[in-house]
Amino acid sequence: MTRNINIWNRLDKPSILVFLVMVIIGWLNIYAAVYNEEHTGILDFSQRYGKQFIWIIATLVIAVFVVVTDTRFYFFFSYFIYAGLIFTLLLVLIVGKDINGAKSWFQIGSFGIQPSEFAKFATALALAAYLNSRKHDHYRFRVFSIASGIIILPALFVMLQPDMGSAVVFFALFIVLFREGMSSYIFISGIIMLFLFFLTLLVNNLYLFLALTAVAFALGWFAARSRNVWLMGAGIFVLILLMVYFFNHLVIKKLDDSDILFITVILAGFAYAAYFYNKKAMSLIIIYIFLAGSLIFVNSVDFAFNRLLKPHQKERVEIMLGIKSDPHGTGYNVNQSIISIGSGGVAGKGYLRGTQTKFKFVPAQSTDFIFCTIGEEWGFLGSFVTIGLYLFLLLRLIFLAERQRSDFSRMYGYGVVSILFIHFFINIGMTIGIVPVIGIPLPFLSYGGSSLWGFTILLFIFLRLDASRTEYLV
Repeated sequence: MTRNINIWNRLDKPSILVFLVMVIIGWLNIYAAVYNEEHTGILDFSQRYGKQFIWIIATLVIAVFVVVTDTRFYFFFSYFIYAGLIFTLLLVLIVGKDINGAKSWFQIGSFGIQPSEFAKFATALALAAYLNSRKHDHYRFRVFSIASGIIILPALFVMLQPDMGSAVVFFALFIVLFREGMSSYIFISGIIMLFLFFLTLLVNNLYLFLALTAVAFALGWFAARSRNVWLMGAGIFVLILLMVYFFNHLVIKKLDDSDILFITVILAGFAYAAYFYNKKAMSLIIIYIFLAGSLIFVNSVDFAFNRLLKPHQKERVEIMLGIKSDPHGTGYNVNQSIISIGSGGVAGKGYLRGTQTKFKFVPAQSTDFIFCTIGEEWGFLGSFVTIGLYLFLLLRLIFLAERQRSDFSRMYGYGVVSILFIHFFINIGMTIGIVPVIGIPLPFLSYGGSSLWGFTILLFIFLRLDASRTEYLV
């Protein structure tokens, strides 16, 4: 009994207070977003705001249950929790209910449960448990590969549903790897890949290939110890380029210029590998790997974008990048969202007085686009306060993570921060048109039991671990 009293006293009060405030803000704005004059009672259980109240009560029960559960349960059963949620992700593909072309939900009576929302905290637990067991080997490639597999496996199952928005969230957990000593080269490579991803969609492949090749040769010029070695490498490249060009011109006659350049880079690698190695020019080999990897990545992005994405998904990305404009079609949601938020001005139109909200101009306004209601009815000030609450919570959780004595608790804490941050950034970003619309909820504010429960479990497991931070978990 004394142990439980101490735990309640040691729970981080600022984090819990922010959590409760955001849940209440969410409930009030769900009421505004789907307000029905024939059902004005906020506790009308036939309406979404009434159902959300049920979810909130259940959430508080879940939070208490998470807190009274011993920390050793989360530590020792991390892999079992992870395996169980992976099984549910597989099971939902078989028996899940098809909603809008995606099998993401188990239907239980009139309620639906989305297992991907719970898989997020399970993945964060498993990742923390694995890294904790290999705390002295974080720099090894094998450890990085297995940790990456823990993150990617649930993401792949979610992609099969298909739910690309939820799948993206799992990749935020790579932030944990970076915090725990992942090579900065890998992190920088990730940033370069993100940059190349957008360039691939904005720039013709041939021009992008030429630019990357020019950058590689420029880097090689400064990195080469001997100018003769660099000139010989350039000569090898030009010779192979001419051979591929004339072979295509005289025999194949099907390759375009970007294909010729790509094949040249790949074939040149075999010659470079032997020549640069003999000359001990390892820096030039690294630069070649950068060039070849970049071209392969650009080709894979181009293939995935044109062959794997559905038409409406491609249009959302193109609209976000300004390649395409469709304010009455695919871009309707974002266009109306921006209008709704902008119309709120500084102080907003007033609670339940938002015209964009009242007349349902923005679809999914109680779920993915709940921030529109805040922007319209509460204005810049309400939006500023909401964003401020999220930033305070994220910074507070980073502070809590850094004060942990247990590596497991610290790693899990950063997992919580990563997941909440990516949800916060993408959701608000898509409502103001700076990221594509991929359909993920705003933590603690959006309507829905699965997301609210999932985020609550995610957060309160860490708060429970923090309350017992003086205990040593091996």
